[in-house]
Amino acid sequence: MLHSIWQAQKSWLRTGIVLALAFMLQHPAIAAEPKALDPAFEQQVLEVLKRNPEVILESLQRYQQAQQQKARAEQTKILTMLNTDRKKAIGQSPTYGKGNVLLIEFSDFQCPYCAKARTELKAFADKYPDRITLVYKHFPLSQIHSEALNAAKASWAAQQQGKFWEFHDALFDQQKDITPDIYRKIATTLGLDLAKFDRDRQSPQAQAAVEADQILGDSLGIDGTPALVINGSLLGGAVPVAELEKKLPPLK
Repeated sequence: MLHSIWQAQKSWLRTGIVLALAFMLQHPAIAAEPKALDPAFEQQVLEVLKRNPEVILESLQRYQQAQQQKARAEQTKILTMLNTDRKKAIGQSPTYGKGNVLLIEFSDFQCPYCAKARTELKAFADKYPDRITLVYKHFPLSQIHSEALNAAKASWAAQQQGKFWEFHDALFDQQKDITPDIYRKIATTLGLDLAKFDRDRQSPQAQAAVEADQILGDSLGIDGTPALVINGSLLGGAVPVAELEKKLPPLK
């Protein structure tokens, strides 16, 4: 079995090296699927690698730089959209405040840093009620937070009954106690229709809403929470009010 794994790894590495070098040389084979590579060209490349192993590092570095440039261009495009197209930026997300400047938060209900950021963000929005609109986007880190996705879908269900922010606050207040049983308890306390709440949080629409936010976050290169977007800038962590103020556009 170990031999099979090693052979598979060598095959993967071999194809990766060929593709990377093809990129460096701008060879037409780069447009082909790995399984469709010309065997003669592949053998030619491998022979070059034997004689000049340093080209591996160079070609991989150039490929990585190209990918990074592509990612930065995509990020800039998305940030521009979020800063100029208010309707598209908000979508169906819950909002707090009515200002012209959007403060978009990507958050996870089980993230302790998001719980800390909540206080700062609310203070910021309350300080500038006529300038700031806080927009909540779901970005559950399911790989480390087992209930993050369920919590996100439950909050979406509460939003369908006009109680997102109350549900949001209750989840963060009880963050250490988030379990599969907590959602109905909070819903009961808030006076929600439990039958509708259960249907909504288990619906494909809830899953789709959360996934749409995650795709947006992924396109920005977000890999942790909280993450904030304001006035065309992407910020990470629990950002103090003073730092957020620096990102506000000047009053006209």
